[in-house]
Amino acid sequence: MHTINITGHHLDVTPAIKDHITEKFSKVSKLTDQITTVNIILLKDSKNQKAEATLHLPGKEIFAAASSEDRLFHAIDAMVDKLTRQVEKHKTKQSAVIHKAAVVA
Repeated sequence: MHTINITGHHLDVTPAIKDHITEKFSKVSKLTDQITTVNIILLKDSKNQKAEATLHLPGKEIFAAASSEDRLFHAIDAMVDKLTRQVEKHKTKQSAVIHKAAVVA
């Protein structure tokens, strides 16, 4: 199991936000069991609300950010979608390398 560190800049991280993040990251967790930690930064400025995440895998860090003018939850959803695509791409690359090595040997 991985740990999720959530930090808020210029906003309070409420239990509803934490629950939403853990629910969304369960989707990413199902893709791979190699995730060690996830660092999430939630930012709020005068116009936008932004969500940034760094996902730590063995030998790799994956970063994604998204912003929304409307709601922080929309930014979180977009960020998780970006992370999901990047993790799937990383998994595909890893399996291609493993498959290539098995074919060569």
